[in-house]
Amino acid sequence: MNDKDYMEKAIELAKLGEGRVNPNPLVGAVVVKNGKIVGEGWHKKYGDSHAEVYALEMAGKEAEGAVLYITLEPCSHYGKTPPCVKKIVDSGIKKCFVSVLDPNPLVSGKGIKYLKEVGIEVEIGLLADKSYEINRVFFKYITKKIPYLFLKCGITLDGKIATRSGNSKWITNEIAREKVQKLRTKYMGIMIGINTVLKDNPSLDSRCENPRNPFRIVIDPNFDIEKNAKLLNFRDNKAILIVSKKNEKDKKEKIKEFEKMNVKFIYLVGDKFKMEDILKELGKLAIDSVLLEGGSTLISNAFKEGVIDGGEIFIAPKILGDKEAIPFINGFEFENINEIFKLPNPKFNLYGDNISVEFFK
Repeated sequence: MNDKDYMEKAIELAKLGEGRVNPNPLVGAVVVKNGKIVGEGWHKKYGDSHAEVYALEMAGKEAEGAVLYITLEPCSHYGKTPPCVKKIVDSGIKKCFVSVLDPNPLVSGKGIKYLKEVGIEVEIGLLADKSYEINRVFFKYITKKIPYLFLKCGITLDGKIATRSGNSKWITNEIAREKVQKLRTKYMGIMIGINTVLKDNPSLDSRCENPRNPFRIVIDPNFDIEKNAKLLNFRDNKAILIVSKKNEKDKKEKIKEFEKMNVKFIYLVGDKFKMEDILKELGKLAIDSVLLEGGSTLISNAFKEGVIDGGEIFIAPKILGDKEAIPFINGFEFENINEIFKLPNPKFNLYGDNISVEFFK
């Protein structure tokens, strides 16, 4: 194995923390001595020890004179845990490969500076693109305090998400739906509009192995949601967030009832909300990422405002052929083909007889 192989290993370890560490970054670390891995670790959950701490503790005395490979710059400040750079120095590490610098102002460059000042050799940039890729969410949120917005939708070949009556079960196959469950675990919040609640009555939970359910976010300007909605009655101690306008007096008793059900409200001005304003308010609640599941109006607004950071559109080999069926996006009038939306950096995935287009900015 060479330096790249060891960093690849660290990156794969980092991914094991997906859905558990938010709003912290995914980080993996590997300790190598005499061509042998003697320690490895990853950040396992928010508030827990960092990756390099696990790796160095596993290495023990073997860390002295060894090389540390870490996907993100080690911290040099006290937060939920003590600074990792001190642990690195005390362990006797002689050289450190750091894939990418931490954009957090509390860390950025300071961890590297500390290591160099005490005589540890540091190399930066090994597989930086891959380390950045696994931490797109963290890099956006830590610098802008706005959640990363990831679009998910399942459509027919003619771009519909439901029949004209609103029926949508099931457009995509079971394999594609399993991937969606994993996405619900990966992102901190899941967002839908009130029409989706009223038509589909989803629970919005994650039904995969060892799930972490997201915050369920409903965009409901007129506060039309009812108490019997499934997503309000799924008991996992995770707050439900309803984005609404300031309601009239006749809604006050209903608001009190909902607050007893662990519902929290975000109030915005007007009848139509900008996605950018919604995301800013969610960012204030330390929600670093949101999975946008629909419906059509929310998806269209998100495209219109250019706030989608990435997504995966699942396509089934089915055709509705009904102009009154519900499209996944609408309301645009382009005169020139060069003006239309083009998904950035597309990647194509196969899920049995379904395909998907995955994209990222």
